[in-house]
Formats: sequence, structure tokens, C-alpha cells
Amino acid sequence: MDTESTYSGYSHYSGHSKKAHRQGSRDRHKSPRSKDGSRSEKSVTIQTPPAEPLLGNDASRTEEGQDDNWGETTTAITGTSEHSISQEDIARISKDLEDSVGLDCKRYLGLTVAAVLGLLVFLTPIAFILLPQILWRDELEPCGTVCEGLFISVAFKLLILLIGTWALFFRQPKADIPRVFVFRALLLVLIFLFVFSYWLFYGVRILDSKDTNYQGIVQYAVSLVDALLFIHYLAIVLLELRQLQPMFTVKVVRSTDGESRYYSLGHLSIQRAALVVLENYYRDFTIYNPSLLMASKSRAAKHMAGLKVYNVDGPGNNAAGQSRAMIAAAARRRDSSHNELYYEEADHDRRVKKRRARLVVAVEEAFTHIKRLQAEEQQKAPGEVMDPREAAQAIFPSMARALQKYLRTTRQQHYHSMESILQHLSFCITNNMTPKAFLERYINPGPTLQYDRDRWFSKQWTLVSEEAVTSALRDGVIFVLKCLDFSLVINVKKIPFIKLSEEFIDPKSHKFVLRLQSETSV
Repeated sequence: MDTESTYSGYSHYSGHSKKAHRQGSRDRHKSPRSKDGSRSEKSVTIQTPPAEPLLGNDASRTEEGQDDNWGETTTAITGTSEHSISQEDIARISKDLEDSVGLDCKRYLGLTVAAVLGLLVFLTPIAFILLPQILWRDELEPCGTVCEGLFISVAFKLLILLIGTWALFFRQPKADIPRVFVFRALLLVLIFLFVFSYWLFYGVRILDSKDTNYQGIVQYAVSLVDALLFIHYLAIVLLELRQLQPMFTVKVVRSTDGESRYYSLGHLSIQRAALVVLENYYRDFTIYNPSLLMASKSRAAKHMAGLKVYNVDGPGNNAAGQSRAMIAAAARRRDSSHNELYYEEADHDRRVKKRRARLVVAVEEAFTHIKRLQAEEQQKAPGEVMDPREAAQAIFPSMARALQKYLRTTRQQHYHSMESILQHLSFCITNNMTPKAFLERYINPGPTLQYDRDRWFSKQWTLVSEEAVTSALRDGVIFVLKCLDFSLVINVKKIPFIKLSEEFIDPKSHKFVLRLQSETSV
């Protein structure tokens, strides 16, 4: 009996501790699909073709994906298994798979429809010319010089249309947008109706009556090709030229550290504006480093941990009074906390400058041991001749310790592996770059694209907007792009109308007089 009660108490304590251990990570990483009852939002997903993780391993992501009911809804696999998963996690994973399959089917269906329609467009003028030759060849009137010249015109116009279509439409997709591109869908519908009407007229007036005027039939095919060229020009205007003129200014703010950028956009839909923002984000924003945000959280936790609250009214009092007491005590300590923050930042800056100076000296000394051999000196080199990779491996140990300490002090060690450092060092040696050029990547944190792809790339972004994502941008629109660790808040402002006036100044009006006073020396 004692053994059973002891085992039951240990099971209850272990389950409670697991639940409490995962509570913090669940509160920090909420699912982007959580519903807010106070406002109606439309959440859609933007997926990019490569499938690579964002700043983390599978274990941490599994832990972050657990919900608040983990302790009650866990289905554990006994025996040799050590993993567990909840019912809501299973439903969420199955929904993600259904969404990804739906997006893939929609993308391939659109490509198939566009390919079939394009093939029909290019074969229709050729069919208009060949069908009379096949069906009633003996009844046709002879084709003269003008008719034969139209053959050359059709051939070259179809070649120009083929090249223009390849340049405009046959591009590798950069992303999967959640909704259809409205202008492209309208163009496809327009082309289908146009070709269908031409076929209908051709079947009624030419095929049924077996028209013998072959030159007129060829001229009819030429008119179809001319109209298709005009439709291609319309596609260029709608898909490419319309969005070039800046009409809106968007402010992009990263939710975690408040870093912001401004961009100018033209007439775009919300989903296409989100794609432009993401392309500029990877190029302009510094890489997201969650380690830099831990200092403020640990400082606040340390201040709250130093407070002790005593309940003098007994255990029957509620916990709300204790919370208010802790907040009030923390407010009273606010006057002294800024001094601690000042000295902590000053000490951190001092350590960073010290480690940076050691790193600069170590790298400069390491680079002095390398000399590029000229073509005539390679035959006379007394020492061992090495390629750039071997030279980088030879001088790297002398700077490795200083570089490691500096990266740890600036919390960048998880973005730079030893292999990536060796590759960068080999690149600098190959191109005869200075030590300062080698250190620029580590001293000045660069944009996101500068680092290894598997350390920053997010497979999936979620677009949250109160407006329909296919609607055009307008003044005051706000939408959010969410990924696993942070979100981008985008605020749209319209560029104001500017009125310029002209004022003419006569060049002859620039006349001056020298004013002299008695005490002025000339």
C-alpha cells in the first residue's frame, strides 16, 4: 500500500513538472493559426519551394508545437519509445499536410491549364491554314504572290509571339501564393474566349461553306496572330509595367526587436506586396538573433526573483493581491534598475571591444604568414606550396580561439560553423583580400542572405490580413507576415499628391552694391 501511494505521488509530480517545463515555450511560441475572438482576421499561407528549417532542430520544434493541454491529452507509446504527441498536434500536422497537398495541386493545375491553352493558341493559326489544304484542296483558288508572302508574315509573327511568351510567362516560380493572381487569370480567360470566338467563326463561315478563297483564309489567320500579339502587349502592361510607378510606402517592423525598413510599392495586391516585402527582408534586415533578446528577459526575471512577498492574512487569501504587491515592489525598484542596466551595457561593450581588439591582432598576425607566389616564383619556392584551402587550414588555429571568444561574446556562435569560417577564409585568401575584409562578416552583422541558408530560411510564412489578399493596396491597410520565431508587421501609407509651382527669376536682377562704413578697412 505504501509502495503504491509513493509511486502515484511520483507520477503526479513528474507529470506536473513536465507540464510546467513546457509552459514557457508554449506561451512564447503560439501557433500562427490561433483564433482571436476580438477581431476577424483572414489567415492564408505563403510557401516557398525549398523545404529547409529555420534556426533550430527538430527536437526544439517538436517541443514548441505542444499545446496547453499537453499533460491531459498526451498519447504515449510505451515500451522502448521515448516520444509522445498530443491529439491536437496530430490534427495540426494532418491539416498542414492537407494544405501543402492542396497548394501543390493548385499550382500544377494552373500550370497545366496555362500550358494547354498556350499550345492551343500556337496551333490555331497553323490549323486555320492547313485544314482547307487537307479537306478541299482541289476546290481552292490558287495562292498568289501576296498569299505566299502572308505565310512568311505568319511564321515570323508566331516566332516573335513564342519568344515573348517564353520571356514573360515561363519563369521559375519564386513562391506559392495563397490565392490566384487576378490579372493572370483574367488574361487566360480573355485568350480562351478570343480563340474560341475565332474557332466558332471559322467553323461556321469557312468549314461549313468550304470557302474557296484561300488568300482570304490566310489573311484571317494573320489577323488572329496580330490580335494575339496585342494581347501579349496587354499582358506586359498589366503584369509588369503597371506596378513600376511607386504609389505606396510600406513600413515593415520586426515584432521581436523593432527593426524597421521602408519600401516603395506600386499597384499590387496584398499577397504580391507580401512577396515583395519578404524578398527585401532577406536582403535588407539583419539576421534574427534570439540570443540578443534573452538579456532583457533574464534581467527582468532576476529583478522579480529578488522580491519576496509575505502573506500575513493566512493561506486563504487569493493570489491576486500577491501579484499586485510584486508589481508595486518592482515599480519602487525602477529607479535603481536603470543604473544596473547602464553598468551591464557598459561592461558588455568593454568586453566586446577587448575581444575585438584581440581578434583583429590575431587575424593580422595570421595573414602575415601567407604570401602569394608569382608565376615565375612557383618553380623556385623553397617551402611547401599550398592551395587556398590548405593555407586557410594552416593559419586558422592561430585565430580560432580569439574568433570563438568574440562570437560567443556577441552571441553569433550559432550562425558560424567552422566549415563556413574556413570557406570564407579560403575565399579571402584566393582573392587576395585583407584581414579587415575577412573580419567584416563577423564584426558587422550583415543581412540575412549572408549566412548559411539552413540557419535562417523559413519554409512557410503565414499572411494574416483583415482584407482579402487579392484586393489592391490602399492607404491604411495593415497585414502581418508570421513565421516560427517572429512576425513582420506591414503598414501601408499612400504617397501624397505633390503640387509644384513655378517662380521665374530674371538673371538681370542679380545686382549688388558694396556698402562701406567709416570703421571698415578696405
